Amino acid sequence: MNLLFLCTGNACRSQMAEGWARHLAPEWLRVHSAGIEAHGQNARAVAVMREVGIDISAQVSTRVSAAMLAAADRVVTVCGHADEHCPALPAGVAKEHWPLLDPAKTEGGEDEIMAVFRASRDDIGERVRALIERLAAARRESVA
Repeated sequence: MNLLFLCTGNACRSQMAEGWARHLAPEWLRVHSAGIEAHGQNARAVAVMREVGIDISAQVSTRVSAAMLAAADRVVTVCGHADEHCPALPAGVAKEHWPLLDPAKTEGGEDEIMAVFRASRDDIGERVRALIERLAAARRESVA
């Protein structure tokens, strides 16, 4: 199964989701992320993921392509802009939306900003865990 996380710039939320999913995914799940645009990785996202033992520094900020969408079995949009501007999906590709706030838009001191990044990381981690559990249950049901 191919899972694609889609965001506006593939810099923060989708990168964290990809990192969590790669960390938690069973062998039958392939994980990617992309953006409507490619903005490069957010250093704070890399830092907060490293705090929980997940290194996303080698992931690449990528612009979504028709080939990525065609290969996907499920697309998860992680922001409103990506949900609204998601290209048409091929038949049979499931889509779900997670309306996540962008931690990169947080203003304030570094401690405040990092606290928002950590909260976002933890929220995304819980959502990814729940998604993988749902996908695994559906996979077991289809085999039974």
